[in-house]
Amino acid sequence: MKNSEAPMTAVGNGTQTAGRPTRLPRSARRRQLLAAAQEVFVAQGYHAAAMDDIAERAGVSKPVLYQHFPGKMELYLALLDTHCDTFVAKVQEAMRGTLDNKERVSASVRAYFDFVDHESEAFRLVFESDLRNDPAVRQRVERVEQGCIAAITDTIISDTGVSRARAELLASGLVGAAETAAQFWLASGRQVAKAEAEALVAALSWRGIASFPLQGESA
Repeated sequence: MKNSEAPMTAVGNGTQTAGRPTRLPRSARRRQLLAAAQEVFVAQGYHAAAMDDIAERAGVSKPVLYQHFPGKMELYLALLDTHCDTFVAKVQEAMRGTLDNKERVSASVRAYFDFVDHESEAFRLVFESDLRNDPAVRQRVERVEQGCIAAITDTIISDTGVSRARAELLASGLVGAAETAAQFWLASGRQVAKAEAEALVAALSWRGIASFPLQGESA
């Protein structure tokens, strides 16, 4: 590194030397652009957001932005893919992380509350998108719901032995309760402390699902 060169200053999470942006590795630049796009989409919604706004937020030129993403929709879908996959993985981990079914319920509820409470507000892209009628967006949003239901369904089947159709119905109820309650909690101004809100919803769900006996137990 040549310390005799002009000092480096931050620009859009990158750096510049003597007014010229440095060339970031492609993966790093992509992360930078996605982070900027997320801030703009969350603040303005898809329809109001412009590629100019995203480029400015990232501190790059529009040609640089278009080198990585051919359009606004591609940027939005890339963000959805990232957050959808990450969230489903958290619910899957809630199921795999313990053999205690009560804790599994608590962990899955916690995943929803953590998601809506995160400072990035990425949940708005998934649960409150103004593009829900677009087939590509709808497919990704539905993938989140189905992925979470599938993770819980498999656990219910292995523990209770009920049919897949019945387990899916139970899992969809748990997922719907957690998602709706978490969003209501946030929209109503967090009037209940987060930990207590999670515990309340988890207790409600557990009291229902616990009524189904484990395999080998009598009802």
